[in-house]
Amino acid sequence: MVGGGQLPRPGEISLAHHGVLFLDELPEFDRDVLESLRGPLESGRVSIARAAQQSQFPARFQLVAAMNPCPCGHCGAPSGRCRCTPERIARYRGRISGPLADRVDIKFEVPAPRDAELMTPGDTEASEAIRNRVLAAHQRQLDRQRMPNALLGTREIDRLCATDKEGEQLLRHALARLLLSARAYHRVLRVARTIADLAGEAAISAAHIAEAIQYRRLDASF
Repeated sequence: MVGGGQLPRPGEISLAHHGVLFLDELPEFDRDVLESLRGPLESGRVSIARAAQQSQFPARFQLVAAMNPCPCGHCGAPSGRCRCTPERIARYRGRISGPLADRVDIKFEVPAPRDAELMTPGDTEASEAIRNRVLAAHQRQLDRQRMPNALLGTREIDRLCATDKEGEQLLRHALARLLLSARAYHRVLRVARTIADLAGEAAISAAHIAEAIQYRRLDASF
């Protein structure tokens, strides 16, 4: 994953530089492998030390991961098929450490679709329209700060991600209720800034803050 060898070579996280690294069945990876992602997710680079030399490779990637809600995959399903005990579910989810989960900005559940949802087409948005909206938001970020929101440091966040009084109250409530870390706090602001950019709005409102906080409600599961 991180690379290595007698003559250090880049691993998957460096091969995904400026791209997406998708990990399916996340808890099935060895814990050491998962923990090795923490540093690169924060710094955007990975260091490999060998007796003869130390090598550094770029690793500025977007992590996308998927996992089941429990070992059997049916926890919370209307069918009631899940037979996993609470202890077994806790052990399964506990394979993802808190510090690693803290570095994942957006977490959400994807429930299994019901029969009616599968058989009845719903209103959907064309991929081209979504692409255009994302490109426009990305350009707003470059025009404003010459970098994407994901690369904003704490000083830039304080300057560019200010919100209104209602948004500040929501943040204070989330810090106390969800026990957000300082890292999570700044990541919520970066996500809220991106939500506002996607909506074409210059200021971050309480609604943007609320949506960003909602994406962290699963933090307590890890």
